[in-house]
Amino acid sequence: MKKITLVIVAVFLSLASLSGKAQTPKQATIKITGEVTTPLTITEADLQTYKQTTVIRKDRDGKDHTYAGVMLSDLLLKAGTTLGPDLKGENLTKYLLVSASDGYEVVFALAELDKAYTDRAIILANQVDGKPLLPADGPFRIIVQDEKRPARCIKQVVSLKIAFAK
Repeated sequence: MKKITLVIVAVFLSLASLSGKAQTPKQATIKITGEVTTPLTITEADLQTYKQTTVIRKDRDGKDHTYAGVMLSDLLLKAGTTLGPDLKGENLTKYLLVSASDGYEVVFALAELDKAYTDRAIILANQVDGKPLLPADGPFRIIVQDEKRPARCIKQVVSLKIAFAK
């Protein structure tokens, strides 16, 4: 009887240990892949090591919100994306495909992200109004400064992929 009780306790503890591991939340990441020299996986902690930028954007009700995050171009440069003086000729046919966890995708030409071509700020945000993004929006969201429609302010971003249009 003692052996059976010990076996039952051991099984119970094993199951309790497994269920505890299953409930541990997975750390949110974004993968940067494709036509890059150094594919990256970025975490929220990694974002804090980059220069922080803020962008003010109106919501559907016309209320201003301040989003904080990192310029997309800074992340892409770290991954070895063709930007700056090398963004010419054939490289101008490269684009960024941004994918969300629900399958929604948007595209940006690399020139739209390069500081040599534009002053528009496009950031990977992880905060709004000084707080983390709500789960329905984050943990990562693209915010496009001054774009009239919010269609490319994609929520729940999980990957950034650089590719050639041809």
